[in-house]
Amino acid sequence: MSSRSLLPQFFFSIERHLTLGVARQTNFTRIGIRRVSYLKQKSVLALSTRHLFSDVKGFIPCHRFLSSNMPPVVPKTDPIKIVEDLIKNNRIAVFSKTTCPYCIKVKQLFSALNLEIGVIEVDTREDGADIQDALLQKTGQKTVPNVFVNGEHVGGCDKTIEAHHSGRLQFLLNKSQGDASVEMTDAVKYDYDLVVIGGGSGGLAASKEAALLGAKVAVCDFVVPTPIGTTWGLGGTCVNVGCIPKKLMHQAAILGQSVEDAKTFGWELPEKAKHDWTTMVGAIQAHIGSLNWGYRVALREKKVEYINAFAEFVDPHTLKTTDKRQKEKTITAKYILLATGGRPRYPDIPGAQEFGITSDDIFSLPHHPGKTLLVGASYIALECAGFLAGLGINSTVMVRSILLRGFDQQIANLIGNYMEKHKIRFQRGYVPIKLERIEEGSPEEGTPGRIMVTSQNEEGELMEEEYNTVLFAIGRDACTNKIGIEKANVMLNPKNGKVICDEKEQTNIPHIYAIGDILDGKLELTPVAIQAGRLLAKRLFGNGTLITDYVNVPTTVFTPLEYGCVGLSEEDAIAKYGADDIEVYHSFLTPLEVTVPKRDGNEGYAKLICVKSLDEKVVGFHILSPNAGEITQGFAIGLKLGAKKADFDNLIGIHPTIAEVFTTLNSTKSSGADVLQKGC
Repeated sequence: MSSRSLLPQFFFSIERHLTLGVARQTNFTRIGIRRVSYLKQKSVLALSTRHLFSDVKGFIPCHRFLSSNMPPVVPKTDPIKIVEDLIKNNRIAVFSKTTCPYCIKVKQLFSALNLEIGVIEVDTREDGADIQDALLQKTGQKTVPNVFVNGEHVGGCDKTIEAHHSGRLQFLLNKSQGDASVEMTDAVKYDYDLVVIGGGSGGLAASKEAALLGAKVAVCDFVVPTPIGTTWGLGGTCVNVGCIPKKLMHQAAILGQSVEDAKTFGWELPEKAKHDWTTMVGAIQAHIGSLNWGYRVALREKKVEYINAFAEFVDPHTLKTTDKRQKEKTITAKYILLATGGRPRYPDIPGAQEFGITSDDIFSLPHHPGKTLLVGASYIALECAGFLAGLGINSTVMVRSILLRGFDQQIANLIGNYMEKHKIRFQRGYVPIKLERIEEGSPEEGTPGRIMVTSQNEEGELMEEEYNTVLFAIGRDACTNKIGIEKANVMLNPKNGKVICDEKEQTNIPHIYAIGDILDGKLELTPVAIQAGRLLAKRLFGNGTLITDYVNVPTTVFTPLEYGCVGLSEEDAIAKYGADDIEVYHSFLTPLEVTVPKRDGNEGYAKLICVKSLDEKVVGFHILSPNAGEITQGFAIGLKLGAKKADFDNLIGIHPTIAEVFTTLNSTKSSGADVLQKGC
């Protein structure tokens, strides 16, 4: 066959190779292809010789075929395969549109970093819409740019730039696209197969699971006392100064309300019930002490060594431990798991650490707190204000801006309104700038001291007010800055000190992992840390393959009226899918239990956030009511399994319950219909 007769075959092969979307984009010079019939035109491709042979290197020509008067037909490629091929064949894959300013911004970022990218410009292809649909199925993201780095989805423009600033982008670029685990030779003998730094819920779960699978494990746990000297036992934040005592004090406040309600149901009780702070604290601390002891027993039974000492890195495989007597010991480990959690942050103002406290102190406070100022708008601030007010304590919340940042803002505002109706005062727009001790308290008499708080608003106006206790709940810091992590070369987000990990909780150092509150960009929830710890141990020592699913994790804020949620807030749903594609079904509600006491009518609220284009798939579940945590836990499985609004409609409710409202929601926000509950 002559060289002339091979030309159609040659150019057809080039065209097939290039239209797979493999485009070299170092300086965003695209390879343009104009499909024409070879028999009708001699110039088949408007393509320079330089680009032709520099960008199609390595293609495999088609097999020899017979001459024909028919032009070659390119079979339609599956859009999912097109997406997967671009991701697989490029270290950085970008799905883009030529005229999109956000796409241009992302490509300029990679260009400035001198990074080569593979791009598909969906607006230049006949199958562009199909490719975007495939991306939506894969990522849940409808818009471009849609960026992948070493096979991992980064997101759109904002997420990509954020990843660059946080260090996550560099972390992903340093990863291999294959299995990130690295086999370590057994020639090196370590003291332990796994050392866990941190004895909280996640660290304990991982250590016990690993030991059950035959690993030699140690847990290093040491509590650095708070500025006023508070410390605690094994079990971490949740057990000692978080979920457990918080829920018990929340229950104490609920009982106070129940006592008042009981009178309307015929119970003859004293006119005014009295609460004793020290009795409550003593009982709660006794329960926590039993949990601490139970954890130590469980570690011993599973042959996990408990090292009650502060651990810090000497090198990537070596740790130095220092106990309370300053006795030092050096240990080595094949794998190291960081599970150090976080601690409350103090503002950088005079008197904050000397005279203020945090949630690390309130649950074991030996005296009645008296008039209390809670600084912050987080769930911790609102939960503490809620149970303190429920116990009859004068409580004020100082809020700089919005309540419950990151949560659904409609619900957040409903919570704030409810709390204000129940004797909790809000000082909005102010921040404290100074704390001064006016009078010392009396430990013998169990009375608090007096503190003068000076605060300021954005206009510079000053305000002074006296309190007995000032509790800061302005955020938490990851406990990574004092463990010598730089000696192990573990990458942190410089903005928050959190550990950057992949989807398998693996850091940039292959044998070092992290779970829990110190993970950058993950949820700070105890059950999440426990799940991540157990699955990680199974992957390391039991041939497990499951990884933690951080999507659609249920949670509850234990404010006086509890708030449970799963999935997206209304704001996040609109940002992800667009306002026109969102339908919100909602209703106010009145629990039957409060109808006889005649309180809190239509203070409860329920809503489902649905995506119209996904057959009304439910992407957000929100409930504001008593026992919201119990309700949310049950419905969470539905969202995990992709439930749609029709599934909720087809579910028969249990009557009379609060939860049944989700089986009868039929009013939408867009309709503007009245959603106040008027019957049972």
